[in-house]
Amino acid sequence: MSTRFSVNFSDTSAVSAADRGFTYGDGLFETLRVVEGRAPLWPRHAARLAHGCERLRLPPPDLAAIHTEIARLCHGLPDAVVRLTLSRGVGERGYALPLEPRPTLVVAASPLALDSGAAHDGIAVRLCDIRLACQPILAGLKHLNRLEQVLARAEWTDPAIGEGLLCDPEGEVVCATAANLFAVLDGELVTPPVDQCGVAGVARAEILALRAVTVARLSLPRLLEASEVFLTSAVRGILPVRALGARTWQPGPVARALQAHWASLGLPSPNRAKDPDR
Repeated sequence: MSTRFSVNFSDTSAVSAADRGFTYGDGLFETLRVVEGRAPLWPRHAARLAHGCERLRLPPPDLAAIHTEIARLCHGLPDAVVRLTLSRGVGERGYALPLEPRPTLVVAASPLALDSGAAHDGIAVRLCDIRLACQPILAGLKHLNRLEQVLARAEWTDPAIGEGLLCDPEGEVVCATAANLFAVLDGELVTPPVDQCGVAGVARAEILALRAVTVARLSLPRLLEASEVFLTSAVRGILPVRALGARTWQPGPVARALQAHWASLGLPSPNRAKDPDR
């Protein structure tokens, strides 16, 4: 089944070539999981979208109407991945903000095939060469400029590699290309900060609300000392890391407990998804 699209609540996939989302990457997006018509993490997605609009000075969208549109496009899909794209809309040439912006909202819903292998056995990851640039004004936001992640993902074609880890300019590990990172160090659950670069994922937010977590910078040598490493994604859930180079791990009790929490939310564990999905 193909992807179902709507643009500003009309069934079409056409967007103007003058849209600032296309010309400047001027906007935000969310990628969420919908199972049997339910989006369990929708409140977190909605809160992040509203926060992002405030920071980018975008007119806030009608979140209730968006939620209804998601349900409409996902009708009949037992498991789906939905991408919401909100741009500042069509504008004149130049960087100046439109005096009266008319945002463009695109909702795209696609069926999601299930394969629980990665969640059960874990995935192998690699360290990417590209470094994330530091920009505190944009840090944490799921904005439309994803070239760093695109180029990082282009670094490998080996299907045995499930993700790539990204570092900041100083070589501290921040996240994966499409997931946040957690490690268990000396019995303490740790995740890197995303106040200089990276995305503040909704799955990450769920864990921060659920468990005691230390937010701290994480060097590669320190990561390799961890007893347990896993990635988090709103679509893929909790993915244990089983290998990084020569270092190997087994899925540990923290990841397994969080997978059980995900299951309690009604979110099964798919093996892969094509969209950025934190």
